[in-house]
Amino acid sequence: MRVIISLAFLLTACWARPFQQSDFLEFMLEDEGSAFIPEDDMPICPFGCQCHLRVVQCSDLGLSTVPENIPKDTTLLDLQNNKITEIKENDFKNLKNLHALILVNNKIGTVHPKAFAPLMKLQRLYLSKNLLKEIPANMPPSLQELRIHENEITKVKKNAFDNLSQVYALEMGSNPLKNSGIDSGAFQGLKKLSFIRLSDAALTAIPKGLPSSLSEIHLDGNKITRVKADSLKGLHNLVRLGLSFNEIVTVDNGSLDNAPYLRELHVDNNALIKVPAGLADHRYIQVVYLHNNLITTVSVNDFCGQDYYAKKNLYSGISLFNNPVPYWEIQPITFRCAMNRAAIQLGNFK
Repeated sequence: MRVIISLAFLLTACWARPFQQSDFLEFMLEDEGSAFIPEDDMPICPFGCQCHLRVVQCSDLGLSTVPENIPKDTTLLDLQNNKITEIKENDFKNLKNLHALILVNNKIGTVHPKAFAPLMKLQRLYLSKNLLKEIPANMPPSLQELRIHENEITKVKKNAFDNLSQVYALEMGSNPLKNSGIDSGAFQGLKKLSFIRLSDAALTAIPKGLPSSLSEIHLDGNKITRVKADSLKGLHNLVRLGLSFNEIVTVDNGSLDNAPYLRELHVDNNALIKVPAGLADHRYIQVVYLHNNLITTVSVNDFCGQDYYAKKNLYSGISLFNNPVPYWEIQPITFRCAMNRAAIQLGNFK
């Protein structure tokens, strides 16, 4: 009886197919209830790229066009540091799950109006360091972060940011943008924008029509000469204002009243001849950078109000070094509403 059973087992083993080791993808499919995947649906990684966990990295390959056969389930596509000159209509047609697209440091001069239409889940778009002359059209409404600095943008049209109500960060610095190149209402579509950088451009004044939702504005390295009384009108949520390295001579009285919750004011490296008016009555300002200006005098009431018991946040940083005012002549009572002596920078620390 034992002999008959052993022979039957041997015959069954001989007729069975040779053992084949399953790869990792097949184990994953078995866990999901499927042991077979058609070859047509198998994800293919573009030549030279690296694909792993829905991340496709094709940077630093000298590519002149967007590669084909990018896996449909890709969520992050990295194409930075290549030589791509144009974004065509169908370059991203199958990437409906893409969340982040990195195109930094290419030679992109044109973007087809329908190129980004399929990317309905895109949240981050990085187009910095290219040759774009205008904001690409028809960007996905799901976009939350747009970085497009160091291009050749000279014009921002009225409808440039239409339907981009979810964008909270906009980086547009280092473009040759002038105030005349910004259409009225250009930023009106950015309903939730909290951060904007327009540094190192060719602006001569704070742009009008900036969204009231902004908490940070960076305009450093421009050619702004004056902060007018209405320059900050409507920016009641502003917390940080960067105006360093401009040509500002005056800050009009009442201009800071339009930003009642402002905490940081950076106007260093300008041409101010006196401390900006309104600091003493502003309740929330805690950091004021005024170094490298032309300030010749500092009054005892420039920073702190005359009412000693008035409720005001204490200063944590005031910089006045590299101004022609003799710092030894400034009365100590001038900084009576500062946290401590370490918060005041008067000398050059040599």
